[in-house]
Amino acid sequence: MARREGTVPAMSAQEPSDRPMDIAFAEAEAAAARGEVPVGAVVVDGEGRIVARAGNRTLELKDPTAHAELLAIRAACAALGSERLIGCDLYVTLEPCAMCAAAISFARIRRLYYGAADEKGGGVDHGPRIFAQVTCHHRPEVYGGIGETQAASLLRAFFAARRD
Repeated sequence: MARREGTVPAMSAQEPSDRPMDIAFAEAEAAAARGEVPVGAVVVDGEGRIVARAGNRTLELKDPTAHAELLAIRAACAALGSERLIGCDLYVTLEPCAMCAAAISFARIRRLYYGAADEKGGGVDHGPRIFAQVTCHHRPEVYGGIGETQAASLLRAFFAARRD
């Protein structure tokens, strides 16, 4: 598994508002506005086109598996007509949990880009480190710390408002 902090392979030229991580942040902000934990995810195909996007919806759907990553993966699979997302990349604002990391592996995501590390609930670089397990059949390239400050600020503000 390739592991690089904060570096992103070159992609096709896109307008700043079309960059996948910017769209993931927009999804996270929309989730926060709905009262959901502000996490957003975007799936991009090998040509750099956005295939799916989602924000957390666990409260709205009354579904503990309705994490942004899973919703985006499900939508991308439906859009592409396949249970595999070979050649696709996933951008998410927070380090995926163990459940989402396993789904990323099963979907055969090529690269995972995430914003803030999640020392408590992460499953990629913290906690169970799903991709490092011998039972993990597919390990995406992982790039952490993409927009980390923005992601951490969004989460801190959300939880601070909840405590008031």
